[in-house]
Amino acid sequence: MPAPRSRHLCSVAAALALTVSVPATAATADSSAALREVLFVGNNWDGTASVLKSSGDFAKVGEINVVPDKAQRIAEINADPIKWIYYTAIRNQVGQGHDQYVDDMYSTPDGRSVVVSRPSFADVVSIDLATDKINWRFPVAGYRADHMAVSPDGTRVAVSASTADKVQVLDINTGKELGEFATGDKPHENVFTNGGKYIWNMSIGEVTTSLDDPSADWTKGDRHITVVDATTYKTVKTIDMRDRLDAIGLKNFSDAVRPAAFTPDWSKMYFQVSFFNGFLEYDIASDKITRVKTLPANPATSTDRTTWLLDSRHHGISMSPDGTKLCVAGTMDNYATVVDRATLQEGPLVTASTPYWATVSGDGKDCIISESGADQVTAIDFATGQKVTSVAVGDHPQRVRLGHVQADWTGPSTS
Repeated sequence: MPAPRSRHLCSVAAALALTVSVPATAATADSSAALREVLFVGNNWDGTASVLKSSGDFAKVGEINVVPDKAQRIAEINADPIKWIYYTAIRNQVGQGHDQYVDDMYSTPDGRSVVVSRPSFADVVSIDLATDKINWRFPVAGYRADHMAVSPDGTRVAVSASTADKVQVLDINTGKELGEFATGDKPHENVFTNGGKYIWNMSIGEVTTSLDDPSADWTKGDRHITVVDATTYKTVKTIDMRDRLDAIGLKNFSDAVRPAAFTPDWSKMYFQVSFFNGFLEYDIASDKITRVKTLPANPATSTDRTTWLLDSRHHGISMSPDGTKLCVAGTMDNYATVVDRATLQEGPLVTASTPYWATVSGDGKDCIISESGADQVTAIDFATGQKVTSVAVGDHPQRVRLGHVQADWTGPSTS
């Protein structure tokens, strides 16, 4: 799905964000000897990705056009009535009147290409960073591509085919499908866990209707976590948070798991759910929700759930590399805050305009949030909870991922 002002939502652990910073494989060692770590910022409505320094002042390094084939894709859509219906629905619903050109992105281990999921075009493409030309294209099942995850070795990407209720896993270098697995309704976030042993997928159900009162929760569809073996793609476990929420008296909470962050040892998961200004702690071994944290509500935020785009309230959560701090994007409440994981005490509320995602800087010192309402990304110090800096990017930034480019890269060649 996607967007803060748009909907989607969706998050990931600092550990997941850091998986793109993997060493080059033997096959690419020679060609990737000189790499530069960067932050890729997907500008969903622009169809671009801003590339920033991964730490320090987060200055802009370059920019990528992720829809170089835009005219061709739109011509294909216009020639197919069914594709046109879905394309238009995506624009009018989750896109808030805008096309959704980039949801997620990861670089290849050699730093020469970036792989992008494009919701409006229902595909995943690999783009050559030197030329902005497409290396390969994979049309996903159904009519919309959503969140992705990259394996710890950087060789595979898992993408949610949100209208087909499945996840497809691709070879990052060739675009060949390696496997797939069924999910709940509207698969969203994907996470490789335990060193790449498992893939966790969170399905969020229907988020475009106005049936948002808790009494109508049953209309949202089958929402659960699907855990699969990352080699065979066979289901290992399904987790429906409905039973776990009911067990602690939270019967009016949605069980649609949005962004999530895992501890470095993968023993606990911190996750957001639709309509809730806060997050929950889930102990994986005991299979129980162990703590609930409610964060401050902005007095200016409407209490009418139907005004919260795509059922979001807070969307975006990450964890410091040492596992001691959480960073939370309070999307509809227009702030972000760092939370102490031991005490669950929040720090200063840093004003932000529709913050939609939270990840971690390359040096691990800062939380990086995308402010979709201000077209910028903002760094917040994990140690102090204070804002460090903001950097302007493109129109409606959403996902932010760590990755690599060649050391001398500053953008595609104009020659």
